[in-house]
Amino acid sequence: MRIFTFLLSLAIAILPEPAVTQGWKQLAPGMDVQNLISKKHGTSGDSHITVVRIDPHLWELVFLGISQTGEKSGKTAHEWCKSYKLTAAINAGMYADNNKTHVGYLRSKDHVNNSRVNDYQSVIAFDPKKGKIIPPFRIFDLDESGITIQSILNDYNSAIQNLRLIKKPGKNQWNNQNGEWNEAAIGEDKEGMILFIFSRSPLSMHDLNMELLNSGLGIVAAQHLEGRFEAQFYLSQGDTEIDLFDSFDANSNEDKGNAEAWPIPNILGIRPKQTAEK
Repeated sequence: MRIFTFLLSLAIAILPEPAVTQGWKQLAPGMDVQNLISKKHGTSGDSHITVVRIDPHLWELVFLGISQTGEKSGKTAHEWCKSYKLTAAINAGMYADNNKTHVGYLRSKDHVNNSRVNDYQSVIAFDPKKGKIIPPFRIFDLDESGITIQSILNDYNSAIQNLRLIKKPGKNQWNNQNGEWNEAAIGEDKEGMILFIFSRSPLSMHDLNMELLNSGLGIVAAQHLEGRFEAQFYLSQGDTEIDLFDSFDANSNEDKGNAEAWPIPNILGIRPKQTAEK
């Protein structure tokens, strides 16, 4: 993405009413979906916040990007899934003007997309190193004592740095501000599950965080992946297909928003693990 300037603050605001939830629907073992309906209505869309909960013991989180695959241009989340046999895909984060380089540190196993560490305080870590008995997925806060990119890489083969939304153990890091946008995000819940999050309606990040924190999801940490036109999420599992981008889904009859998803250079994908962990 061509980087937007976001206003980040440590202020924590008074809790609003919680989002309405209809509960989880299982898509497959270790994969569930639900739609929250936010109390804070966006300026457009239906106020749905789609959340997919993924068990990292049963499903593999992977990074794919054109710096890794050698392709000349990006793909939509749907196209990434089709080309690389992924069950789901979401933005990996914001990217630079060269349409390739992630804006924070990004390492995926032996591939380094960006070796530069910036001032963003959230890092997702996955692919534990051989012999390490640790959670397969975690979100780390770089302002916690003893936590650095190097300390994370001592335990994990893959780490991606992004702008923080929610700090452990569930603290809203954004104050009230005027900016609103639709949002693709990733979170961790209290059980260590991966949460793929997509808000169709534009919300401030303060309001989105509060909806998530008060929804009963058990979310303890989250980071911003993308907003506005580039934000997208795709999933196909069984008889369920979800294709979300801009403010509306691919099958929407709304006359606003993008008619088609934008190609993006980097994604986080989900696929079944070859051998499920016990």
